[in-house]
Amino acid sequence: MINLAVYNQDGQEVESLEVNESALGGSVRYALLKQAIVMYQANNRVGTAATKGRSMVAGSGRKLYRQKGTGYARVGNSRTGKRVGGGVTFAKVPRDFRKRMPKKQRRLARDSAILAKLQSNNVVVVDRLAFGKPRTKDLQAVLKNLKIDRSCLVTVGEYDRNLCKSASNLPRIAVMPVAQLNAGEICRHKKMLFTKEAFLSVLEKDRAEENQ
Repeated sequence: MINLAVYNQDGQEVESLEVNESALGGSVRYALLKQAIVMYQANNRVGTAATKGRSMVAGSGRKLYRQKGTGYARVGNSRTGKRVGGGVTFAKVPRDFRKRMPKKQRRLARDSAILAKLQSNNVVVVDRLAFGKPRTKDLQAVLKNLKIDRSCLVTVGEYDRNLCKSASNLPRIAVMPVAQLNAGEICRHKKMLFTKEAFLSVLEKDRAEENQ
């Protein structure tokens, strides 16, 4: 069992939660976690790089001069990759780097990532995150009260416009609803900040899926 303190926005401990490791898979599945991170990075890769091959550049297909007898090295037409203005040899073409994983594997990898953060004391739970209006200074104060000075993934139950706008000017802070949580995004940040509602929903959803 892992004892996890719950804080308020002022950084004061208000209660504690007992988390059973079995609710998050029991142990960290490193091989599965690596597979999920590779998929996350591949899916974020932009495969639009392209260069022109010899079939795409303008120019005649006529052989420039005869094969033998001129004293020059033999060449092909003006579009060959050996000549200035010719096509690129082994030209790049747009490609899709996307990878896929079954839904159950993605969920297990997400749970392993959360469990790894828990075991390394990099998970902080706050009772609620409520802002009357978007204000970066207010979110910075909350993070300072919770002693979070590293990159952090803030996880909430549902999309909160004020919170997302408050975090938009903080380069190392990301806000994500719990339904969109994934192993790649978790491992990209040093710390995780959960609202109590979001953290309990992760545990309850895992139990419901195990019982199905």
